[in-house]
Amino acid sequence: MDPEEIKIEEIEPIEPIILPKELVSTQAPREFKKNSRRSSPRREARVKPEFDQKIISIRRVTRVVTGGRRFSFSVGIVIGDKRGRVGVGLGKAGDTPIAINKAIRDARKNMIKVNMTKSGSIPHEVSAKYSSSRIIIMRAPGKGILAGSSVRIVLEYAGVKEVSAKIFSRSKNKINNAKAAIKALNQLVLRK
Repeated sequence: MDPEEIKIEEIEPIEPIILPKELVSTQAPREFKKNSRRSSPRREARVKPEFDQKIISIRRVTRVVTGGRRFSFSVGIVIGDKRGRVGVGLGKAGDTPIAINKAIRDARKNMIKVNMTKSGSIPHEVSAKYSSSRIIIMRAPGKGILAGSSVRIVLEYAGVKEVSAKIFSRSKNKINNAKAAIKALNQLVLRK
């Protein structure tokens, strides 16, 4: 096609439509408005969980099978409300979040109520043995929590104050040490 063959037709101008002032809005539509706080629905405040939780051990466990190696995860967790209730749980699964959920469920099942004095200490000295872990928990007025390893976490999440704990075994197994601490705290009896 030659440029000479193209015909340009003239288009008649369109008259603008004038609306009454009542129908004209001076504000921009809501979806285009910048920095609008009311445009998004208000988020609900996050509810604080009933128990505080802390992971004391995560291990990747390998099982050798005919086709090769199968990996799974083992998670040990301590939960407590810091007002006398505490529990230790163990969860195993092929994926870490699932193992953590199983450990939390197990800890809730094995939760104990700790008998404490009005000052938040323990009424008397206790000792316990779980597997190869041996532990002793004593009163220590004015000293805070003197404990190591996972025993300290168990005592903190139980809400016990002014105690001293000593691990007598050479065991470095954090789950066994935590379970020994739970067993010792379960022996506490309030004297009348």
